[in-house]
Amino acid sequence: MRSLSLTLLAVLPRVWAQSTQIPLSDHATQSLSIPLLGYGTWNLKSNASEAVSYAIQTGYRHIDCAAIYGNEKEVGKGIADGLEKTGLSRSDIWVTSKLWNDHHRPDLVEKALDKTLSDLGLDYVDLYHMHWPVASDPATGKPSLDYIDTWRLMTTILTTTSKIRHIGVSNFSPSQLSHLLSSTPHKPFAHQMELHPYLQQPAWLQYHQARGIHVTAYSPFANANPTYNSPKKDDDVPPILFENDELKAIAKDAGCTPATVALSWGMGRGTSVIPKSAHPGRIEENFGSLGCELGYEALKRLEKVGVKYLTRFNNPSKSWGVDLYGGLDDS
Repeated sequence: MRSLSLTLLAVLPRVWAQSTQIPLSDHATQSLSIPLLGYGTWNLKSNASEAVSYAIQTGYRHIDCAAIYGNEKEVGKGIADGLEKTGLSRSDIWVTSKLWNDHHRPDLVEKALDKTLSDLGLDYVDLYHMHWPVASDPATGKPSLDYIDTWRLMTTILTTTSKIRHIGVSNFSPSQLSHLLSSTPHKPFAHQMELHPYLQQPAWLQYHQARGIHVTAYSPFANANPTYNSPKKDDDVPPILFENDELKAIAKDAGCTPATVALSWGMGRGTSVIPKSAHPGRIEENFGSLGCELGYEALKRLEKVGVKYLTRFNNPSKSWGVDLYGGLDDS
């Protein structure tokens, strides 16, 4: 079964990825899937507006945002500028944002959404995630696992207003997602999670596919993200993803770069990927992943990379004092 799956992925990724970059129509935002190649805005700082605008001009039609990133006003200006310069309309792009932990209380959820919409300068977002299954007390900041009542309120906003088109979750464990699915008739449209060649989670991905839940991969470049304090070179930690000898060899054989190999691999699995860069050259390079084709042998080699270097880089369980990611490959 695994060989069949890899064979299919070797044939189909470019078809899926290319088709999802076609501008969306008004009705498409209700029925078509999220564009597989997105542009992430986590840690996008001083030139956020210019970078987002350039990404749209380059061809990205999916912008990923979050309230906690602290830059949604700048991102919104970039969206407006990019749409103006390309002649596109709001319905031609997909915009995602996320609810932060300190607004899980039912009376605060819509206020948080309204603030996001105001900052982005938009009437609606295509997808609104619960950023974590964790609520932090607005008064004390103390975290706790709390998400069912928050989800119910998000569902109410979805079904009674025009502010959001889809709702989703992020960073849930199997038991948390199972609990959510058993507690609501409205399943998440998507689940955003850390996924990259060092954290492949094939069984967890198949779980979502079997239930019709789309998966978005954040941090698709793994520890190439400086936020994760790039590890020292020793036997206990994987090399920086772009410096991995096997990934570089695969890229050379495919006529790609390590970055575009990582993104092509992610899209080939049917997940959307949201790389971030503030540099025009890298924004263009990442967009070039739509033309990076990986064959069967490359996919098998990447699978071995995931087994050898299995590592999760974003895990605040200890600092928050809550159990996250239980039951997953790296737990």
